[in-house]
Amino acid sequence: MTHTRIRKFNTKDTYPEQALDNDLCQAVVTSGGKTVWLRGQCPQDLDDAKNIDSHDPVEQTHKVMQNIKQLIEEAGGEMDHLVKVVVYITDVRHREAIYQTMGEYLKGVHPVSTGLVVQALARPEWLVEIDGTAVIPDGYRP
Repeated sequence: MTHTRIRKFNTKDTYPEQALDNDLCQAVVTSGGKTVWLRGQCPQDLDDAKNIDSHDPVEQTHKVMQNIKQLIEEAGGEMDHLVKVVVYITDVRHREAIYQTMGEYLKGVHPVSTGLVVQALARPEWLVEIDGTAVIPDGYRP
């Protein structure tokens, strides 16, 4: 991995009362490279901006994380270059399902993460929105 991840941890240890398995860290140090600032990703298609036809937090999170992965790859990087995510959810009862799903995409990545429970997102059917930042190292070639 090209970035320095400080104080790596897994949410199994920090939230033992919840069924979570996310590889995160307290800080990420980058040097050089190309920074990719991602707009908050919602459960909609990147090409036509149509919402997916689901009100399930797991399915919505899969779409959000697929969008994040696709955008990082389109920028010339890979998920290992993701350094930060900010997760917005509208119902704390969906937290475990959303974070379990997100964790599938973050296994071994260890970004820093902030999670917020908000009253609403831009569309009432959205349960989750995640924005991220990636840093693609100088000279990286996929």
